[in-house]
Amino acid sequence: MASFLIVEARFYDHLNDMLVAGARAALEAAGHEVDVLTVPGALEVPGAIAVAAESERYDGFVALGVVIRGETYHFEIVAGESARGIMALTMDGLPIGNGILTTENETQAIVRADPAQLNKGAGAAEAAMALLALQERFA
Repeated sequence: MASFLIVEARFYDHLNDMLVAGARAALEAAGHEVDVLTVPGALEVPGAIAVAAESERYDGFVALGVVIRGETYHFEIVAGESARGIMALTMDGLPIGNGILTTENETQAIVRADPAQLNKGAGAAEAAMALLALQERFA
């Protein structure tokens, strides 16, 4: 059994509830312990994971959130920089499943977040578990 931390960017409550439910269900079905940490937005997710990793309390991480395109360039910055931060941590050896959705509209986000549809929260949890297993294989 491993311990996972779900770090969620709590901007769209109803969408995040679905993402967290999917991720939690996947991790718990695999027999893992799960904690959830909430941060204001997607840009804060990599920093929160980095701080939590220093505690050595968690074996893996799941990054969740939703970024919906708006009328300004802010979407590209948030989507790109949150992904870059998560990838940098992953390249440093942290097993992180990236479930930060970047969509054109809320309808797309609902389809991806809903556990009864695409269930991207579970997909991110599965990616984190796969990376942890790979890490253990090559340890």
